[in-house]
Amino acid sequence: MAINLEKALEVVKDTCKLDTCKIAFDQLEIEVDKDRLLEVLSSLKDGELCQFRQLTDIAGVDYPNRFPRFEVVYHLLDFKQNIRLRVKTKISEDDTIPSITGIYPSANWYEREAFDMYGINFTDHPDLRRLLTDYNFEGYPLRKDFPLTGSVEVRYSEIEKKVIYEPVKLQQDYRNFDIQSPWEGTKYESVSEIKEGDNEQ
Repeated sequence: MAINLEKALEVVKDTCKLDTCKIAFDQLEIEVDKDRLLEVLSSLKDGELCQFRQLTDIAGVDYPNRFPRFEVVYHLLDFKQNIRLRVKTKISEDDTIPSITGIYPSANWYEREAFDMYGINFTDHPDLRRLLTDYNFEGYPLRKDFPLTGSVEVRYSEIEKKVIYEPVKLQQDYRNFDIQSPWEGTKYESVSEIKEGDNEQ
């Protein structure tokens, strides 16, 4: 049976008491102020008519020229109705957002990833520390203003017997290719030559 997204949208709108609800890319989408985030997500998870029991992902988005700069996007799934919901909330660079690990325990990993990659701080998170980068890593790699080459490079020094950090040095030696391509000089036989050769045999 086809799911009526319009009806589901009305249910979500009434449950969360929100005006910013819409259907985008065949999914429900709502925008929530960060101060109401915990209240709205609790209602979505334990509601009578909508039960978004699974958190499938948390994504960070960086808009450097906009204020607030960041958007945190929560992707939820309602098993019974097979409906997906995208919950968006905005946050500035120096602000914090409440952790939702008390509602969705799986958010632990996703929030650490958003902290590590974007520098988004989650209050009341049980273990907010870097996840994918090194503990001494400087900056946040997925921010749009982060240099593509990185800030430092890491290598193991055999002399000092430890890992050392150095400024990035990109060295490209001049290379002069003076040899022919393997395809140059290859002689292709024409179809007529192949046929004549077959007739001779």
